[in-house]
Amino acid sequence: MWWRAGGRANSDREAAVGHPADPFWVASLRQWNAVCWVLFAAMSVGLAALDRPGGSKYAALALLGCVALAYLILDRFPDNPVLRPHTYLWVLVLGLGGLSYLRGGYAALFIVTLPHYWLFGRTPRTSIVFTGLATVSSLTGSWLRQGWSADFLSSTLVSTLIVAAASVLLGLWVHAVVAQSKERAGLIAALERTQLELSEAHQRQGAADERERIARDIHDTLAQGFASIIVLAEAARAGLDTDTERSAQQLRSIENTARENLAEARALVGSAQVGQVAVGSVAQTLRRTLDRFTEDSGLTVTADLADIACDQPTRIALLRCTQESLANVRKHAAASTVGVVLSKQPFGVELEITDDGRGFVVGRARGFGLDGMRKRLAELGGRLTVTSSVGDGTRVLAVIPTTEDEVVA
Repeated sequence: MWWRAGGRANSDREAAVGHPADPFWVASLRQWNAVCWVLFAAMSVGLAALDRPGGSKYAALALLGCVALAYLILDRFPDNPVLRPHTYLWVLVLGLGGLSYLRGGYAALFIVTLPHYWLFGRTPRTSIVFTGLATVSSLTGSWLRQGWSADFLSSTLVSTLIVAAASVLLGLWVHAVVAQSKERAGLIAALERTQLELSEAHQRQGAADERERIARDIHDTLAQGFASIIVLAEAARAGLDTDTERSAQQLRSIENTARENLAEARALVGSAQVGQVAVGSVAQTLRRTLDRFTEDSGLTVTADLADIACDQPTRIALLRCTQESLANVRKHAAASTVGVVLSKQPFGVELEITDDGRGFVVGRARGFGLDGMRKRLAELGGRLTVTSSVGDGTRVLAVIPTTEDEVVA
């Protein structure tokens, strides 16, 4: 009944936020509803079987029937256009007054129907007004029937006023509890919506981070490999007629680079960890990369690589920084000499790559490479410093902090 009649406006709000009425209250109201129907039936049987035939008997039965019929219509069809909740309350007020005038023993009906004023009253003020009207109506009917008798003053008047006052106090308390529960339900719904929005934001951020990671890995591996293949292919084609041995070496480098890119592509689309570095120390890994760069570019490379053991993420970051720096030297620097220094410091591992090329203005640099290196190092708590000026070459310094257990000479 709370859903279908007295709580319609609130039920809409509860449905909108996804919280139905409390099952405990629903069960309690259903039990009270059953008690009300049992009382209607008992009073009808009592009037029909025990009262003497006469006009007052039939009038009482008619009033009780009107109240029960109005209650039945409201219970089954709460949105009917004929009988609104307030109309039922007026029927109940007049019915109680008429029954108290026609016969005694209306107290049970008065007590059982008091919650109806709070269920259908819409607001506390309306509920209190109808409770007062029902009290006045019942007392007026009893007074017309009993007069100012001692029984009326000592029993009927006092007990009715006490019950009505208790009903108002209890109704206000229940209304406050329900309002607090609805406010709490609204806060819970808002919290759930916020958590859902936060979860969706985290998912979007996770997807964006994953896309950025894949893009960075593709740039550091496949894109660099394809760029190397293009450069080697152009050089091999230019030397086919003049230096066949050199061209054959460049073709072998193209084949090796293509095989490495194929392995990287399989790692990207498979379940293997992207960017796996070959077994060995980071110095050996960088040495192989520098030898390949020297072979492909013909530049002079000087290397001072300390034999440092570190974890796999650090090795991958150092390798990617080296590959990106060498790729930039080959594409942009027009250098003749490249220097690479890998050293162990008290605060961690330091990788320095310098060239004697044309240099550039660092603040105007655009591209994915430097940003990708910075983000990769930042994930490990490291930093990247780039120093360059036009005509003075470039210095790239990568620093990654490590613990004593991670850095062992």
